[in-house]
Formats: sequence, structure tokens, C-alpha cells
Amino acid sequence: MDAFYASVELLRYPELKGQPVVIGGGRRHQPVLQPDGTRQFARLAGYVGRGVVTTATYPARDLGVGSGMGLMKAAARAPQAVLLPTDFEAYRRLSRAFKSAVAEIAPQIEDRGIDEIYIELTHLPGAQEPLGLDPYGGVRAVAQEIRNNVRQRTGLSCSVGVTPNKLLSKIASELDKPDGLTLLTEADVPRLIWPLPVRRINGIGPKAADRLLALGIQRVGQLAARDPAELVTHFGRAYGRWLHEAAHGRDDRPLSTHSEPVSMSRETTFARDLHAVRDRDELGSVLTELAAQLAVDLQKKGYASRTIGIKLRFEDFKTVTRDLTLAQPLADAGAIRHAAGLCLKRVDLTRRLRLLGVRAGGLVKV
Repeated sequence: MDAFYASVELLRYPELKGQPVVIGGGRRHQPVLQPDGTRQFARLAGYVGRGVVTTATYPARDLGVGSGMGLMKAAARAPQAVLLPTDFEAYRRLSRAFKSAVAEIAPQIEDRGIDEIYIELTHLPGAQEPLGLDPYGGVRAVAQEIRNNVRQRTGLSCSVGVTPNKLLSKIASELDKPDGLTLLTEADVPRLIWPLPVRRINGIGPKAADRLLALGIQRVGQLAARDPAELVTHFGRAYGRWLHEAAHGRDDRPLSTHSEPVSMSRETTFARDLHAVRDRDELGSVLTELAAQLAVDLQKKGYASRTIGIKLRFEDFKTVTRDLTLAQPLADAGAIRHAAGLCLKRVDLTRRLRLLGVRAGGLVKV
């Protein structure tokens, strides 16, 4: 889906289309209805606080604003951008709607989160048939039908990459955003994929990219040209071989149409740094609330946890975690709170805290 959260908000506020809009504000940033029927929107200018950008429209991205950026930094880059609060219930509702629209045409789906899916088209009627002089016309028509159905059911646009495998489809779906349709075969890899930066391959993160850069490798084509044995020497047997295969667009992973969550978590960033002693009561209340929220999440989805952990981020942005393995799986708020408190006692709390989180791992069905 294209700039999903922002696009959902533009359905609600169509007068903002074409403007730089940032999602990530709080309740105080709700638009205000004026007596003349127009809306007054909050702007990034002068923003003070700990918030981060959840997503942004493409005009805002053109100004250098991106997901995960602090809102104060975003305000320096795009002070006149509109700031809207997040509405995750609306995003989840539209997520279900777009996936349902796809499933009406292509039911084999791997869910990759709120705004992204993989779809298997291989055995769909007509997908392998040519249309006129276009040997790939059938699958192109199916992909266009999917896009049309998503727009009809949700009012939102999506970008689709149609390729022989998941790795290439992930890349192709981003080549012509927004509202794009890219069909790419193995023969197109040298022309369309090799000129791209290596970071465009899903699975090459910042650290791996830095190590590749040290070897003089910036583009996918440069990676594809390297001897696999050299990559194995520098990156290990498994990852080195994968880098070589990925650079050539090879990926044999099947669709995974069912998966179980590995963990669930809840966390919050404080409006101001809290001290473990002077703000003990406030920290205790937050920890209790996070445990209660996590318990509701577990119970709604029918899971219990064998491991409870905490996540702390200090004023210097250093992050630490602590975990506790339990004798019996649990999903009770009080028990989660108690286990999280025991984890907390194992941390040096002389520095102020800016973030606190509680995590449930080792999930089992109940």
C-alpha cells in the first residue's frame, strides 16, 4: 500500500491531497472544525516533544521527512507540513479491507504486516496466458484487476511488483511508487536491478551495506560480479552465498500463508525523562498499565507467555533488555507485572529513562 497511514488520513481529509502531511501526533493535534465548515490543521512548526514520524505523504518525503524521524527534526525540515494524530483502529480496518479485496481475486496470500502482502499468482486462471502480442499480458491483467479491486473497496492505491519470486517482487513493488505496476522477469535483472543500491535488497541492512562499501560494493551489479568465495570469506558461508544469489535475483522461498507470532510487546516513550527514585510512582503506574495492555493482547489472541522481558532506553539513548523465563506460561496482568518488576530490579537505574517496554516471548496457544 502507498504511504498507507497517510493515505487513510487523506480519505478522511481530502483537502490535504498534494500537501506535505506527517502522521505521528497526539490527541492535541486533532483538526479543529471551524464555524465556516473548514478545518484548521496543526502544523509541525514549533513542535516540542518526543514524538516520532509514523509515516508521511510523498510531498513530505520530498522535503526530507521519513518514518522513524523525530518530530522535532521533521519540524526543522518541513515546518509547514500538516501534523495529524495516529488512528490505528482506522488503519487496521482499512488493512483488513484491502486484504479482503485481494483475496477475492487471488486467495493465496502471505501476510507481511498491516500494509504489505505477498500473493501467489502462478496457478490463477489466465495468469500464464499471453494477451495479444504481450506474452505476460495475462498476469499483467490479473495484477491490474487486483489493484482496481483494492481501490474500489478502499479508495486507496497500491503498488504491485509481479516477478518470479518474493525477493524480486519486494524490490519491484517499490520501483514505481505510488500507484505503480511493475512486471519484471529474470531477464530484466541486469537492466533494472543491478543499477540499484545494495540496500534495496530486503535483507541487506545498514551494517552489511557498510561492510560491502568497504569492499567497494555499492550497487547490486557490483555485488553480482563478485566471486561467491570472496563473499563467503567476508560474510560467512550462509550469508555470503545468500548475497550472491540475491544479487542475481534468485529466491526459492515459498509463500507462508500461516504464521504464529514469536512475541508481543507494549512500550511507551515518556514526555520527559523519568528518574527511577524521584518518579518511582509514575514509573510503577506505567509499568502496570503496559502489563495490563499486554495481557489483553495475549488473551485476545489466545496465547500465554513463557518469557517476560522489559526494554529500557535511557537519556543517552542506550537501550538495555532483561528477560525472565517462567515456570509456567501465563497471560495474567498481575503475573506479567510481577515478572517485569523482577526484571527491572536487575538493571542499574541511576540514569534517567526515556522509554519503557514490556515483552512477552515464548508464546504458546491456550
